[in-house]
Parts: sequence; C-alpha cells; structure tokens
Amino acid sequence: MTATAGATSRTQKERSDATISLLLTVAREIFGRDGYAATSLTVVVEEAGVTKGALYHHFKSKQDLFRAVYEAEGERLSRIVTGAYRDEPDQWEAFHKGVAAFLEALLDPWAQRIMLTDAPGALGMPAIWDNLTTGGFTAQIRQGLERAAGAGLISRAPTAATPHLIYGAVCSAAQLIARSDDQRATFEDSAAGLRLMLDALAGR
Repeated sequence: MTATAGATSRTQKERSDATISLLLTVAREIFGRDGYAATSLTVVVEEAGVTKGALYHHFKSKQDLFRAVYEAEGERLSRIVTGAYRDEPDQWEAFHKGVAAFLEALLDPWAQRIMLTDAPGALGMPAIWDNLTTGGFTAQIRQGLERAAGAGLISRAPTAATPHLIYGAVCSAAQLIARSDDQRATFEDSAAGLRLMLDALAGR
C-alpha cells in the first residue's frame, strides 16, 4: 500500500467514525425525547443531516441503531461510575459511591427512557441479559466487591451470583425512581436504603 492510499484509508475511517458518532448523538436525543416506538429513521437522518444510505451503511434497522445507542449509553454510565469510585481510597466507600452515581445518572430522563423504559421491549430481555453478564455495570460490581474483599473491608467474599443480585436491587431502585413524582427525594431514599442493605450483606 502506498503512503497516499494509507492516508486516504485513514481519512475514510475518520469520516466513517464521525458519521457513526453523529448518528448516535442525534439518535440518543430522539429516542430519549420521543421513545423507541415513535422514533422514525427519517427524522433521525433529517436531524443528523445525512442520507438514509449513510445511516443504513452503518445500521441495518431502527432496532440496530437503538442497540448501538443503548450500548453507548451503558458505556457512558460505566464511565460515570468509574469516575465516582476512582479517587476514593476506602474501597467499600468507593463501592457505595459507584452505586449512588449510577442511580443519580439515571435521573436523566433520556437515560431513563432508553435504558429502563424502552430497552426491554425494543431489544428483548435475553439481549439485555447477555449484555449485562458479559460486562457493564455487573462487571463493575464484581470488581468493586473483589477490591473491598481483598482489602478486608467486607466480612465474606462475594459469590458468583452476588453481583447480579445487587444489580437487580439497583435496577429496581432505578425503576422506582423513574416512576416517582419526586425523583430526587426517591433517589435519596433509595440510595440510603441500598447502603443499609449492602452494608448488611457485607457484614458491616
């Protein structure tokens, strides 16, 4: 490959990556605003300023686009969790901060709609479960528990099921918050309740 061909290839990849990023940003806004069922790909391409051909080059259907938005949103939430616990020296307090940060991030109405309201119907629970078991917040829970256990801050090592059980409790709290008329107050109450439950689970 010549240097010119290599430069052209890199430029094409950069353009492709920029188009994908633009589509995901615009689609997140529209899915969050209008919901999965009411979202039209025509509206997505119009607001993104691209052709339908450009969209279908990267995403084969509305479901495929939503899945990419869902996965990107999960990565965004994971980064928020990492930022919350990263600078806390006490590994058990860091764990609590990560859980609270995840819940607080889901106060965002677009995140609520994408992650909690529409994802089960749009993608199906098996797909969501597969995503949870291979990474994401469940993996962060497992790592947080292992760090705390390694530091001697919890009285028993977590079982293989423990991260999933904790994630189930956190998701139930997130759904409770999303349905509440006073989401901030319900978040504070839920975060406090989860702290008590997790401390008891850890034998603290």
